[in-house]
Amino acid sequence: MIQYDLAFSKNIKAMKRSVIRELLKVTQSPEIISFAGGLPSPESFPIEEIKKITMEVLEKNGTKALQYGATEGFPPLADELIKLMALDNVKIGRENLAITIASQQGLDLVGKIFFNPGDIAIVESPTYVGALSAFNSYRGKLVDVELDDDGMRIDILKKTLANLKKQGKKPKFIYVIPDFHNPAGVTLSYERRKQLIEIAKKEKIMIIEDSPYRMVRFRGKNIPSLYSMDKEGLVVSLFTFSKIFVPGFRLGWAIGPKEIIDKMIIAKQATDLSTPEITQHIAASFLQKKLLLPTVKKTVSIYEKKNKLMLEMLDKYMPKKKGVRWTKPDGGLFLWVTLPEKYDCDKIFTKAIEKKVAYVVGSAFYVGGKKKNSFRMNFSYPSMEQIKVGVKRLAEVIDNEIK
Repeated sequence: MIQYDLAFSKNIKAMKRSVIRELLKVTQSPEIISFAGGLPSPESFPIEEIKKITMEVLEKNGTKALQYGATEGFPPLADELIKLMALDNVKIGRENLAITIASQQGLDLVGKIFFNPGDIAIVESPTYVGALSAFNSYRGKLVDVELDDDGMRIDILKKTLANLKKQGKKPKFIYVIPDFHNPAGVTLSYERRKQLIEIAKKEKIMIIEDSPYRMVRFRGKNIPSLYSMDKEGLVVSLFTFSKIFVPGFRLGWAIGPKEIIDKMIIAKQATDLSTPEITQHIAASFLQKKLLLPTVKKTVSIYEKKNKLMLEMLDKYMPKKKGVRWTKPDGGLFLWVTLPEKYDCDKIFTKAIEKKVAYVVGSAFYVGGKKKNSFRMNFSYPSMEQIKVGVKRLAEVIDNEIK
């Protein structure tokens, strides 16, 4: 009998199943109201438009759309993305852009091109579980820096970098989710963005800006992206169509200095050769027909109403006088609930499931799973009625636990 463990690489042994994907299996029962997934609202999907465009693509350009494509991506889609970036004051050429299989592949490529085993990167605390998975798979050592309502704590970042320098260590990059953070729902303030850029410039450290939700703002004023603020070639930014168009297409893009994009393309060639042509053709046509911004506007309107309702229900039912608090995002898909430190939301999750309501345990978003008194709630996917009923159920669970 073969001992498979002896055959497996150290890289695969460092990987773990996605906590969120495993939790979603538990929440599949139709009786359970789930705030666990990061799913966009099906109401936002432009099904009829996609139907029409798909037929047009197949009729006019089917042989090319069903063929292999360039690793860099479908040129007409790249051109549309360059125009889209320009609307956000980001000026790039094709050499600064690679089309990926959603932003998760972008994260994997970042780990692939930057990490040797044991190399250090700075991440937020908490941070996106998919980033933890991607970086851990290349055996990067992740050092976390605490968040507050204005994003990453720059004072703690400075202390962390100073401590690492004393040990003769330098991070490969600083990974941040500046807009409507997953899972915390907070936004990195303009002042802190400036400070972060200055620190990266001074210490000569790259910044990885993960920005899947940037266009999904429903309150407040737009804050410049880190990429648009950078004049030194310090920032690589990752985007996706999953939250602004449709997740099923698995389309995203990475922008950055041409030297880094070139290495990402080389790394991507070893993974999948190219992003599927058919979805790129459809997306390119969708953008050419000026349909993306109206779709995003509709999505933002839906999420604004759902977020408002969830906040109202939390205010009405959650026992906030007993130390329970939550974030109030200006966009995105998530908010973050925190209990006093002595409570374990991993254990409370089981009681929530018994009451037919679900969330994502907060420990999944921390390096080493070190904190357990928080959880993430998604407001984009559940219906308005599910939000009303589900928050009330969850508040009863939390209230009973605290009592």
